[in-house]
Amino acid sequence: MESCIIKSPLGFTKIIGDIDGITSVTVLNSEEKITDIIPVALEDCVIQLNEYFKGERKQFNLKLNAAGTDFQKRVWDALEQIPYGKTTSYLQLSKQLGNIKAIRAVANANGKNPLWIIVPCHRVIGSDGSLTGYAGGLHRKKWLLEHESPYKQQTLF
Repeated sequence: MESCIIKSPLGFTKIIGDIDGITSVTVLNSEEKITDIIPVALEDCVIQLNEYFKGERKQFNLKLNAAGTDFQKRVWDALEQIPYGKTTSYLQLSKQLGNIKAIRAVANANGKNPLWIIVPCHRVIGSDGSLTGYAGGLHRKKWLLEHESPYKQQTLF
């Protein structure tokens, strides 16, 4: 496995993967040394994340290789179907997966998503429209949803 650290608008981001695909993209809560030379296997991921943050990319096209249970992978696949700029709820996701009673399991799998932003778990909100838990912190979830929003609001101050 190879890794690198890049700087994003939301903090330092660690990417792990190899020729078989990206296994992990995580935002870190501490300052880290930015990688000078990006491993070849991670270059596309770095490029696409940078394009996303610049507002130039709405969909990722990467080979992914995240480890998880079959159920987790089904949830993560469903997350990838949520369009840029849209949200869904845990309840809607449970219905989509065919088991409305699996809402807690869906939320748990969502929280274990190892591919920050690329598998857009930030697009899942509470049924009442509230920003619910997010492993990267609710301030990051809010930023990501605003970044993807088709309705840009100017700052008042």
